[in-house]
Amino acid sequence: MRRLIFWEVSRGSWQYDIVVGLILAFIFLTPREIFKDQPRPLSIVQMAPGSGLHAFWIEPALLDPIPEAQRARQAAQLLTKRYGKAMKVLRVEPVFDSSETQQGYMAIVEP
Repeated sequence: MRRLIFWEVSRGSWQYDIVVGLILAFIFLTPREIFKDQPRPLSIVQMAPGSGLHAFWIEPALLDPIPEAQRARQAAQLLTKRYGKAMKVLRVEPVFDSSETQQGYMAIVEP
């Protein structure tokens, strides 16, 4: 048992092959539920209020397929669904990082 734990079996031996097989079986046959490894849900995050306006950060995948003219309406529907109260979205602005890659959208709502 000590040889298995400290990996003291010589490479190419049948013991080595069994240990590698057990490791591969563990990796590929263990259900995701055991480690709670689930796909990350698309999210909406409320930002700290500033200058009297409330803002919400929205994942880009939620609004990318929507035409630009309809994004405010779609953002309002997403916020209503997420927070349970109707919100009036004033505007939706794309958020970019320093390399000009879009990171998400900022939905500005009426307080």
